[in-house]
Amino acid sequence: MSNSAIKIDGSRLWDSIMAMAEIGPGDEGGSRRLALTDEDKEGRDIFVQWCKQAGCHITIDDLGNIFARRPGQDDSLPPIVAGSHLDTQPHGGKFDGIYGVLAALEVVRTLNDHNITTRAPLEIVMWTNEEGSRFAPAMIASGVFAGLFTKEFAYSREDVDGLTLKDELKRIDYLGEQPCGTHPIGALFEAHIEQGPILEANRNQIGIVIGGQGQRWFDVTLKGQDSHAGSTPMKGRKDALVAASELILSIQRIALDYAPHGVATVGQMSVSPNSRNTIPGEVFLTVDIRNPDDDVLLEMRDAFEASLGKVHDSHGVVVDSKEIWHCPPVVFDQECVSAVRNAASRIGYSHQDIVSGAGHDACQVCRVAPTAMIFVPCEAGLSHNEQEHAEPTDLEAGCNVLLHAMLEMTEQVSSE
Repeated sequence: MSNSAIKIDGSRLWDSIMAMAEIGPGDEGGSRRLALTDEDKEGRDIFVQWCKQAGCHITIDDLGNIFARRPGQDDSLPPIVAGSHLDTQPHGGKFDGIYGVLAALEVVRTLNDHNITTRAPLEIVMWTNEEGSRFAPAMIASGVFAGLFTKEFAYSREDVDGLTLKDELKRIDYLGEQPCGTHPIGALFEAHIEQGPILEANRNQIGIVIGGQGQRWFDVTLKGQDSHAGSTPMKGRKDALVAASELILSIQRIALDYAPHGVATVGQMSVSPNSRNTIPGEVFLTVDIRNPDDDVLLEMRDAFEASLGKVHDSHGVVVDSKEIWHCPPVVFDQECVSAVRNAASRIGYSHQDIVSGAGHDACQVCRVAPTAMIFVPCEAGLSHNEQEHAEPTDLEAGCNVLLHAMLEMTEQVSSE
C-alpha cells in the first residue's frame, strides 16, 4: 500500500475520544476538565500513557505543555507537530480541543500500524489552559510559547479562589523543565470542530482554515452605591446592575452594527452585595469583542469605550475598564494551508476555505512557526455546551486530512 492510500482507524479515534470524555464527565453528557484541576491531571496522565504506548518520547515545558515525539529518519530536522488542548469549559463538550489532540495521536498510531518512518520526526502537542475559563486570558501557554505573554505574567494568573497557575502546575506535577518557547517546531497543524454552522450549512466535510479573527477582552467594574431596596426612591439611585444592563445592551448593539463578522459577548458577571433587598452597589463583568479585521476591531473597541462614558453619565456610577488581552487577526502559512487543501482534494472530501471565528492555540503559535488548521462540522454549530456533537465520519475525515497534510510537510521541512 502506498502512503497516499493510508487511512486512519476511525473507530479507534472515536473510542479514544469517548474514553477521554469519561474523565470529568458533565451532568448533561459533556465534559468538565478545567485547566490544572484534578480532572485535567487525570486526562493528561492517560494521554501521556497512550503516547508512551505508541512509542513516543515525552517532553514537558515549564508551562505544562506536553510534546510527544515520534522519531524520524533525520531527527535533526524540526518536527512536524499536531495537537490542541484537553482542558474544557465548565459545561464543555466532548470534542472541543480533545479531538485535535487525539487526532494527532491517531496519526502516530496509524503510521505505527503501517511501519512508516517519516523523514522528519512527528510530534503531538497538548497546550495548557487554552480555554481561559479558569485562568484568564485564554491560550496563555501557547501565547507564552509565541512570545505574546511573559512567563511571569502567566504564572501569576489566578482563578476565582486565588490559586495561581504556577502553583497549580506544581500541584498536579506538570511544571516541566524545558523553557516554554524553546521547543522546535517545523510546522504545526491543529484539527478542530468548527464551533460554528458554516460547514454544516454548506454540506462540506472539511474546512481549510486560512486564518482567525482578532479578539479583545475586557474586565469591567461598575461601582454605584448599596442602599435599601424599599426605602430608597428610584430617582437618585446609583444602581450598578441597572447601569450594567444598559452597558450590555450597548455591547449587543455594537456587535449588530458590525454584523455579520463582528461579534461581542458578556460571558461572566458578578453582583455585589447580591442580596434580594439591597440595591446592587457593584457589578463586575467580562466583555469579549471579535472581528477578522483589526481596524474594524479597533472601531468596535472605540464604540465600546464610548458606551462606558454614556453609562457613567446616565447612572452616576464609577466605571473601571481594563483591556486584559488583544489577539490580532492572523493569516496562516500558505504552504501549510496548501498541504491541507491538497490532502482534502486527493482523498475526495468536500471542502471550503474558512476563517476561524474562535481563538485557538494555532492562532498564537502561527507567529513563530508555519501553521494551519483543519475544521470538521459540528451539529448546529453548537460548542462550549455539553450537547456539542460531531459525527464519527466527519472526525475520521478530518483526521485523514491531518495525516496526509503532515506526511506532505515531513518531506518539505528543512533544517534551516
